[in-house]
Amino acid sequence: MKTNFTALVFSFAIIVAAYLLGNAIINRNSSDGIIAVTGLGNADFTSDLIVWEGSFSSENTSLKLAYANLEKAKKVISDYLLSKGIKKEELVFKAVSSRKNTKATYNKEGKYIGEQFLGYRLTQSIKVDSKEVEKVEKISREITELLNKGIEFYSQPPRYYYTKLADLKLEMIAKATSDAKLRADNIATNSGGKLGDLISAKMGIFQITGQNSKEEYSWGGTFNTSSKLKTASITMKLMYKAD
Repeated sequence: MKTNFTALVFSFAIIVAAYLLGNAIINRNSSDGIIAVTGLGNADFTSDLIVWEGSFSSENTSLKLAYANLEKAKKVISDYLLSKGIKKEELVFKAVSSRKNTKATYNKEGKYIGEQFLGYRLTQSIKVDSKEVEKVEKISREITELLNKGIEFYSQPPRYYYTKLADLKLEMIAKATSDAKLRADNIATNSGGKLGDLISAKMGIFQITGQNSKEEYSWGGTFNTSSKLKTASITMKLMYKAD
């Protein structure tokens, strides 16, 4: 009797194990339908902040005279920019840098014998931050007028920024998400099904390029500062269940 009971339990265990194994194989081989789409959001905008930098120098064998000449040039430049409409709070003069100018000297046999001191060279740079983009652009193009005042001013190309970038980014994310959702709806409808729950949403890299430029996107994100007119774009990758 005990032997029959043991055999019965063992047989039942085999049947249950076989059922569970078969069901596991079926579940493993079956997968829910997934719809993965990528949406794009972009917008053209105009920069509302300009940053312009430049520098000027003075050179003299006397450090004191070199500094005095630099101060004179600084006043001429400051007066010029203020007369052009630059606000005092928009203009920043950075710290003065100095170095000794020397040249290598050689004897008649061409052997190096040391350095000849030529003088001290002092350099100071300025920076203008302004929301009056067109005005600063114009001044940066006309800065060569300082040459007539005896000032050698080295101007850098202006850089352009947008102060409402955070709001723009949120707008781009909304556009990209809406675009991706529309694509997913179309795929589900055309395949005879319907869109299920959202599984995941992944944001791409925010890119800013110059309008009508040939700039390429980068994995780390492109952030153009050389163009006043820009285009912002971002992608959103969504994954939905397909019912």
